Amino acid sequence: MNAVSISWTLSRYFGRQFLTTVLITFGIFLCLIYMIDLVELMRRAANQPNMSFGVLATMSLLSLPTVGSDTLPFAVLFGGMAAFLRLTRNHELVIARAAGVSVWQFLMPALVVTFAIGVGVITVYNPVAAAMSNRYSQLEAQYLEGRPSLLAVSQNGLWLRQADPGGQSVIHALRVSERGLRLEDVIILLYDREDSFIGRIDARSASLEDGYWDMRNAWVSQLNDQPRHYDSFRQPTTLTLNQVQESFADPDTISFWDLPHFIEMAEAAGFSARRYQLHFFDILATPVLLCTMVFLGAIFSLKTSRLGGLVQLVLGGILAGFLLYFLSALSLALGSSGVLPPFLAAWAPAIVGLLLGLAVLFHLEDG
Repeated sequence: MNAVSISWTLSRYFGRQFLTTVLITFGIFLCLIYMIDLVELMRRAANQPNMSFGVLATMSLLSLPTVGSDTLPFAVLFGGMAAFLRLTRNHELVIARAAGVSVWQFLMPALVVTFAIGVGVITVYNPVAAAMSNRYSQLEAQYLEGRPSLLAVSQNGLWLRQADPGGQSVIHALRVSERGLRLEDVIILLYDREDSFIGRIDARSASLEDGYWDMRNAWVSQLNDQPRHYDSFRQPTTLTLNQVQESFADPDTISFWDLPHFIEMAEAAGFSARRYQLHFFDILATPVLLCTMVFLGAIFSLKTSRLGGLVQLVLGGILAGFLLYFLSALSLALGSSGVLPPFLAAWAPAIVGLLLGLAVLFHLEDG
């Protein structure tokens, strides 16, 4: 009973030391990101006379969780290395090893804490970050870009807004094909410059061409006029395919819990949901990626007590962390381009890094 109590007390101590160091490291990263992002927003808003510092500070705060999530693996790596090095320098790990505690036993509290952080990122942190990122996108469009989103997807189909020479129009389509170039079962609601309704166009299909929609089997209805039928009708537009695709919701603005439903709606509307599937699997892989960073930190920090070369080993750990991050970014890019399946692209770097970390630790401790 006494041995179990000591083991539990020691595990809590190691876990608390690790968690504290990681949180402090992550907090430092967030402060640096906030200041850098605020300076960048001030530069972008230099030509906006009506932009206040309060709005810029709010926008920088709203974007902080999304940008900060990319630095969380490095916070775990650097914080873990700092915690292990401090415990080693204080001879606490040396005493624990002399008492028969293996590397796996004193790494287990750190892994449990890290896995819990990963689960918290998925279930709580990501939805909050998505909501804040969505609000940031709205403020950015309002104050810096001068236009709101052009496109929205719902269970009732696709909605598009476009500027016309005499006003604007709202386009609704039940289905989309050819990545947004072709709309099926189309309704276009026409408005003048004062946003007054002036007519509508119903068509079987509409294809986006250079400067116009090529509409087939169209009925054009104007106020105070009889509906007219056209086998082919051209409706002017300022939209381009890039504008339509770029107006699609950013994956970072969609909560983890809402992503499966959004993917289903996007595919039903005819859009490719690959990048949303990739984002979904990438979020799911967060706990594994964070645990991989713990193993990397342990490999390059626990060796210092026996092999020396503190600076070289720490730099090696940092280099290994950046290498893993680069491979993850490369894998996600391959998944986004369709070379790799989304699940494999999101999970492969974390799993490979985890297995390599385990193999190296087995070699160092038991080899």
